[in-house]
Amino acid sequence: MQSRGNAMIRKAGLFTGLVMVMALSACGGGNGGGWFASRNATVPLEEQDAVTIYQQGEAELENGRPDRAAALFIEVERLHPYSEWASRGLIMAAFAYHEDEDYENARIAAQRYLDFYPGEEDAAYAQYLLALSYYDQIDEVGRDQGVTFQALQALREVIERYPDSEYTQDAILRFEVAFDHLAGKEMEIGRYYLRRGHHAAAINRFRVVVEQFETTSHTPEALMRLVEAYLALGLTDEAQTAGAILGYNFQSSPFYDDAFRQLTGQNLAPEAQGEGWLRDIWQQTVRGAWL
Repeated sequence: MQSRGNAMIRKAGLFTGLVMVMALSACGGGNGGGWFASRNATVPLEEQDAVTIYQQGEAELENGRPDRAAALFIEVERLHPYSEWASRGLIMAAFAYHEDEDYENARIAAQRYLDFYPGEEDAAYAQYLLALSYYDQIDEVGRDQGVTFQALQALREVIERYPDSEYTQDAILRFEVAFDHLAGKEMEIGRYYLRRGHHAAAINRFRVVVEQFETTSHTPEALMRLVEAYLALGLTDEAQTAGAILGYNFQSSPFYDDAFRQLTGQNLAPEAQGEGWLRDIWQQTVRGAWL
């Protein structure tokens, strides 16, 4: 993302430089003209042109002050809404807010860009920034999964609406990480219940992982924990079937070794038995329709 922002700054800066050279040429050697006035810090923003304000925003970014940069970029859009710099100011405001970790305002600016400039070339980047503003907060939310779901939804928008953009591959990778994070939270809660002997509650959590997050890295452990929980309840058919699924898909996993020891310790084998939701999973596995 940093490289994208720098590229945007460099691109816009070149154009800004050309405009300023033209302004200097137009002013000639007069008494300060527009260029001199625009450099005067005492001139109110309301009296400055869009290019000058935008350039100040760039300077604040380069000097490591994204909060000030964001405020200036927003002023470009507010004071010069009909100029070509309005959209540039808005997308750079979203970027600067995100750099400042002001995620709420980053989302607001990015969404505003999407609302007003959906056909512009930076629409994909706006959607990507909006998604990042959720994604970068995932580790801060404890057991609250709301922001993770929002990140997934926003990342899916990047992937589906802008499949050919330069941000799509990164969005796919982040989507997989966020999806894995949700499964990890289910596992965390399931383990909590299991440690306290609440086996039925634990099974419900591990079942969610197996049924809804089967492509994540947590599935082998979820199946092993199901073996453990079902054995504790004396439900041997379910335990054996969970072990069979684990062995069929993840035989090289240490979780299968653990499940195998648990089952054989009770003279059981990892074989599909009985009926129920796990038997359905087993049948899908054998048909190649699972995972």
